[in-house]
Amino acid sequence: MDEHYLIDLKAAGLTLTDDGRVCCAWQPLMPGYHDGEWGRPVTDDRRLFEKVCLEGFHSGMSWQLIYNKRHHFRRAFHDFDFHAVAQFTEADVDRLMADNTIVRNRAKILSTINNAKRAIELVDEAGSLGAWFWQFEPLPEERPARIDLEYWQNAKTSPEAIRLSKALKKRGWTWVGPVTAYALMQALGLINDHIEGCQCREECEEARNNVIRPPLKAR
Repeated sequence: MDEHYLIDLKAAGLTLTDDGRVCCAWQPLMPGYHDGEWGRPVTDDRRLFEKVCLEGFHSGMSWQLIYNKRHHFRRAFHDFDFHAVAQFTEADVDRLMADNTIVRNRAKILSTINNAKRAIELVDEAGSLGAWFWQFEPLPEERPARIDLEYWQNAKTSPEAIRLSKALKKRGWTWVGPVTAYALMQALGLINDHIEGCQCREECEEARNNVIRPPLKAR
């Protein structure tokens, strides 16, 4: 392999995987997540709620740590069935605080229970979580013309993420600041932040073009 080619890839924020694909430089850290999830559209309410909760737990921590514990989080929070989580009691909080397989942060645990209750209210308001969240998808002209390494390193939030954060907070959601909201938009596929040149960028764009966006409930 040409050494200069690899240097150019690194300078662009890309890497060559073991199977010969060009991907975002962080792909080797979480190949399954990078290749199969990040940037791909999510419309299922339970999986969407899961991503909201895990992004909240991610705040101030490594995403790789949270991702590696995801199967424990799913067990602890009833696979993120928000109707079930909304019924959690103080005894459940104590159970979770004693569970060393997850992140034992009382404020974030309480936030997850609170947000489950707010999720039920959002479904009543919009018809589904998917319908409510996807209304914050940016228009093409609101996105940068090119997602390069400089943008990827510096874009911590966006006007659309700020609007999403404010709308969630207005409805009583917690741990949903603008930076978390932007990471959530990336995770849900509302935006595609794979760097130009990453093979998954084109795949995610195709998935976004083909996804059926959930309609808001008629008022």
